[in-house]
Amino acid sequence: MDPLRLLLPRAQAQPLLPLPAGVPAPSVRPRLVPRRRARRHRNGAARMLPASAVASESPWTEQDPPSGEKEERFDWLDQWYPFAPVEDLDPGAPHGKMVLGIRVVAWYDRGAGEWRVFEDACPHRLAPLSEGRIDDKGRLQCVYHGWCFDGRGACKFIPQAPALGPPVHTNSKACVASYPCVVQNKLLWFYPRAGPEHRDVLQRKRPPFIPEIDDPSFVTSFLIRDMPFGYDVLAENLMDPSHVPYAHKGLFRGLPRLVDPGRYEYDKEGGVPMAVKVEESSVNGFASSQGPGYSKFVAPCTYYGSPASKKSEKNKPHLMIVFIIVPVAPGRSRVMWAYPRNFGLWLHKITPRWFDHIGVNVILDSDMYLLHLEERNFAKAGIENWQKSVYVPTTSDGTVVAFRNWFRKHCRFQVGWAAPTVDQLPPTPTKDKLMDRYWSHVAQCRSCSAALKAMRALEVALQVASIAVVGLLAVAKGTLLTSVAQRAVVVSVAVLCFAASRWLADFIQKNFYFEDYVHAYK
Repeated sequence: MDPLRLLLPRAQAQPLLPLPAGVPAPSVRPRLVPRRRARRHRNGAARMLPASAVASESPWTEQDPPSGEKEERFDWLDQWYPFAPVEDLDPGAPHGKMVLGIRVVAWYDRGAGEWRVFEDACPHRLAPLSEGRIDDKGRLQCVYHGWCFDGRGACKFIPQAPALGPPVHTNSKACVASYPCVVQNKLLWFYPRAGPEHRDVLQRKRPPFIPEIDDPSFVTSFLIRDMPFGYDVLAENLMDPSHVPYAHKGLFRGLPRLVDPGRYEYDKEGGVPMAVKVEESSVNGFASSQGPGYSKFVAPCTYYGSPASKKSEKNKPHLMIVFIIVPVAPGRSRVMWAYPRNFGLWLHKITPRWFDHIGVNVILDSDMYLLHLEERNFAKAGIENWQKSVYVPTTSDGTVVAFRNWFRKHCRFQVGWAAPTVDQLPPTPTKDKLMDRYWSHVAQCRSCSAALKAMRALEVALQVASIAVVGLLAVAKGTLLTSVAQRAVVVSVAVLCFAASRWLADFIQKNFYFEDYVHAYK
């Protein structure tokens, strides 16, 4: 789902694929290229690809470290993990999520004016604190027995403890684990180690910072959604530009068509070679380029880039794509998607977030089922056999291979879960549950939740109005409504109200709950 390449301005679209060393460029006579294709294609302006833009002739192969050299292992627990966009967190209630195999709860500490992230388990009987409430003193209260905790995780009140008895609430066993956390780039991040030695981890290590998100000349809004497949499948999918015209057919309109020299057959989707070049790689991630564009993976969660050069002019339109990739549990992951930009600011101000989210959710839906089943195929072959199971002969898969190599070299094909986890994929549910939008997105998004509530109220109002109008017609027949024309108008209003309520109900179902995506009919 990486539209970075496809969002390139036409003047910058240069998907050049280098030939392997020693392979001469094929000679192409201009007269052999159909003139009509060189001029224009159906969905946009055509561009000629140089003859060097051909596929690599040999498949990608694993490159093991030299004998005796030990690859650096990636420490999954020494990282910052995003909890959620702050704009989707209600300060008046606790919020629970699973990240890296552990259940955590975020809540707003009014006394300190800061967000807190705790382990989502009350030390009393391990009830989830995310089902609790913020009490009248601004403390997090467990609703099972009323125990209350301050912003440091210390227990401040046990209702069942006698006031004149021993202060059992001060015992260390009554405390809840509190994780270091910080708000940065409009996201709430936390560090998954709660020991006192990690309290000042911010002075040593911070979450990845993307300056454009905080730049006042840019506008940015996040979407969050849970995905029914694992971290590694989500990551490689978001880093793959070449699947966009096929898996998301028709969802990115107005994009320029490219011409591959020497090719005489073009499909309707317009897939072409892409010159993805991995420039640097280490235990902390990798960077890549494609024409003037660039992308960067900051392990384990942040992948961002732009179709334009890093050194863009100050007042020049600039667009970025930011993907936050969160490991949740085996077979489950979470994505946070944003596209900071310094143009179309007025449109951003007048467009509600939920309207943008409808379009992004359709994009996520369009290959969700594919990826869910793909992960199971990988599991059958053995994830350690990924390189042997697939065939990736072109540089269009450059970032995908770079990620898989990073995952192999530094992680040994495994996520370092923070809690004991059964490394087994959950069963495949029916499609309506797999692609459900309500629990995977709407329930986590304040904008979409508010829009859904308002639309439900409007649907009921339209139905009541249609019934009321019919009732008026029955009561006022022969008195207020004496002419045929008057009765026809009233009947028309009732029909329109009922039809509008049915249309709205269908709109709600498709955009806030579930709509199947059948590629065969796209």
